[in-house]
Amino acid sequence: MRVTSSLLSLHAALAALALAGGAAAQTKSPFVPGTPGTQRPGLAPSSALPAQALGTTAATPALPTAAALGAPRVSVWNGVTRVNLDLPAGANATFTPTSAGLRLDVRGVSAAPTVIENLGANLTTYRVSAAAGSVTIIVGTPYPLGLDDGWRAASTPVTGGGSLLTLEFGGSVRGGAVGIVGAEVRTTPPAAAIPPGDAHSGQVVTPPTLPPLPGASPTSANTTSGRVPGTPQAGAQLTAPRVGKNPGLTRAVLDLPPGVSFRVTPSGTALRVDVTGAGAATMSAQNVSPELGAWRVDPSGSGAVVTFITPTPLAARSGWRSLLLPPVAGSDRSRLALDFSPALADLTPLPAAERTLAFIPPVQNLTLASAGGASDAFAPGAPAVSTPARVVIDAGHGGVDPGAIGTVTEKAVTLDVALRVRDLLRGAGVDVVMTRDRDTQISTNKNADLAARAALASAPANLFVSIHVNSMDRSTMLRGYGVETWWYPNNPNSSTLARNLQNRVVGVTGAYSRGTKNSQPLYVLRYARVPAALVEIGYASHPVDGLNLQSDAYLERVAVGIAQGIRDTLLQGITK
Repeated sequence: MRVTSSLLSLHAALAALALAGGAAAQTKSPFVPGTPGTQRPGLAPSSALPAQALGTTAATPALPTAAALGAPRVSVWNGVTRVNLDLPAGANATFTPTSAGLRLDVRGVSAAPTVIENLGANLTTYRVSAAAGSVTIIVGTPYPLGLDDGWRAASTPVTGGGSLLTLEFGGSVRGGAVGIVGAEVRTTPPAAAIPPGDAHSGQVVTPPTLPPLPGASPTSANTTSGRVPGTPQAGAQLTAPRVGKNPGLTRAVLDLPPGVSFRVTPSGTALRVDVTGAGAATMSAQNVSPELGAWRVDPSGSGAVVTFITPTPLAARSGWRSLLLPPVAGSDRSRLALDFSPALADLTPLPAAERTLAFIPPVQNLTLASAGGASDAFAPGAPAVSTPARVVIDAGHGGVDPGAIGTVTEKAVTLDVALRVRDLLRGAGVDVVMTRDRDTQISTNKNADLAARAALASAPANLFVSIHVNSMDRSTMLRGYGVETWWYPNNPNSSTLARNLQNRVVGVTGAYSRGTKNSQPLYVLRYARVPAALVEIGYASHPVDGLNLQSDAYLERVAVGIAQGIRDTLLQGITK
């Protein structure tokens, strides 16, 4: 419900580790993009870094035929980190994006070996190594880069010859080096020796066509078993899982030899992978990441068993994802990519039979008091009458009020889900009242708008349900994911409605359950006169939850869960 900054695209980040055959593990701290309009302290736009920050070691003699490369000028603006380099006339660069940064091989220049640390959220290091007539620059990032994803390069001619090379880094940055005439973008580092101390050696970039985020495709599902193509190899051995850490998600990759079979089984807080046809030595690792507590490899009678331990329970289709990817060029090993995050929900489409709601019988309502009484008061001793249940569905925010802004915009998602809930309830015989059915608001004044919504939560309505999207401040956004439902003791049955909604939505989506809460007197609940609840269906500020909220299958599941929770409450007869 609170506003947050926009988030990085996870597709390149999730795919890069699995696509990097033999890549080193990504162990940097999670990337959190900057808030638009803010600037990192100490890095003014287009200002040069102070000399003492360069960490320059003893300079090697400058080559007589190569001009010296100057120090980088770094600035941060609107969540994008910019690095400016002055290149002399005749210099040219080759770009190699990797799973941990950008490598530049610049020919026609010389430089002293240099290391700069702590460049901000988008950059971790700036490392320079020199060779005969060329310089290799490694710009480290805490998230993987694609061929044109996560970075952008531009070259501007300057007076007197030479050019200004501008590199931009950020989760929302796209373009790569496409705009530079004659630029070469490689998918593997050059054959020459990797400079000493280069932590990115051997890493390979993702190809132009990225595999889909496991579970995000409408037709995709977890790969729980299969056989790797090819002829089995005698004596084939598994290597240790390769692990990459991304914001809110950890990916482990098993490199599987040709001909082996595998089966993936979630159970409690463990995910077990049985591999048949390849042996393994006993290996293990502890405290891997917030999403992956440990992993262990053990030999078995038919091959090997790999066990991953997670801090939260796994379900059949949530808490984890798996995808079998073909080998990269030059390798014969397929890659079983396993993603771990409590925020991973079930994104498989619901069968048609589960996208409907069973008929809801009319409810017994008391006759309202006469016109002289309160409009929502029941007449003492009046007989009950049977009428179709009436439910008020409130799509949070709208119009001039966007609500939370992150991977999605709250007002758009809440309206989408509310319309789905309306159609499900009407199909089951319920009289549905919408606080809005388009991108508008009841009043442009926030307080008046809230009061008008709360006023609809009164007789002859039986229930009031408000739908919202959650968010957290960007400094703590990785802590926020899952579904929670709020209630207020305005009515003794509000807690039951909240519990029914929470149980059903979590049950249908597989989303992480944050439970029911009543510690805040939310306006539309506090002033409701009938049982009322407010359901937060996910976090726009969380990189994984945000992807859930972009999934049509997830929103459909949320709507079905809300409709089922409303039906449960109406059938329990606690609508007064």
